[in-house]
Amino acid sequence: MKEIEELVHLYIDGAFNRRELVRRVARHTGSVAAAMAALQAFALPKRAAAQCPPDVRVPEDAPDIEAQMIDYPGPGGSVFGYLVRPRETGSTPMRARAQLQPSVRPAVLVIHENRGLNEHIKDVVRRVARAGYVGLGVDLISRLGGTHQFPDPVQAGSALNRVGAAAQLEDLLASVAYLKGLPVVQDGRIGVVGFCFGGGLCWTLAINSPDLSAVVPFYGTPPTVEQLDRVNTPLLGIYAETDRNLTLRMPGIVTGMLDRRKTFGFHIYDGVGHAFHNDTGAAYNRAAACDAWARTISFFDKHLRRA
Repeated sequence: MKEIEELVHLYIDGAFNRRELVRRVARHTGSVAAAMAALQAFALPKRAAAQCPPDVRVPEDAPDIEAQMIDYPGPGGSVFGYLVRPRETGSTPMRARAQLQPSVRPAVLVIHENRGLNEHIKDVVRRVARAGYVGLGVDLISRLGGTHQFPDPVQAGSALNRVGAAAQLEDLLASVAYLKGLPVVQDGRIGVVGFCFGGGLCWTLAINSPDLSAVVPFYGTPPTVEQLDRVNTPLLGIYAETDRNLTLRMPGIVTGMLDRRKTFGFHIYDGVGHAFHNDTGAAYNRAAACDAWARTISFFDKHLRRA
């Protein structure tokens, strides 16, 4: 049956999990048992469960990373950022290691939610570094003095609105340029991941920057279908089933990406809502967040560590 074959293709592409596949196929076959029988005709891949560490967080003083607050030039003045990279290790004596050039690695830009570069996002940048990348968390409130000037989340959100979309894009492009110029960053290997507000800006960067190799928006506002013509970077969309205002907009985007033969993946996590990845918020879902992060790092590994 053509409808079942299409559902299987969507499952393989990561649109939904095996349980959801069976549920949808059962609509056509009349029962779960018949759905299971129908699916036996397909060689369905078995996806290993993502392994979650006891604590997903990475402390600032973790011995395997080096973290520091930095600033770099932007069109509107200095842009503040949080730079984290893996610490050089090995059997070389410490005194000799100090003379070695640091390893050159791909980089990942992390775009915060609508509360600025807070401690949670800094932790995400550290997770990027633990995965083997140079991580940079950009502070898009830099033009107003930085996130630390607005400790109240409402104030931080208002400050972001005052900065405005045009200035935010300028500072994002400056951040990509900064990473490109770092001697520890591998040429042409820059990815970006963002959450909520930052997820929408991931789409914006994908449209406006030719210097990216992989983009992962978490439940971000998508562009118009017409703007997809300008997306030339592999993209993995992470969305949530009950975040309907955003997720219901995605079928047209998926169709538009397919029609334009773009390289992309798309996954909706069932039973979870907006901001499910934020382990400091009420919507946090550990299983979905762990799986989504594993997919994100796998996507970066594929497109940023290519031969």
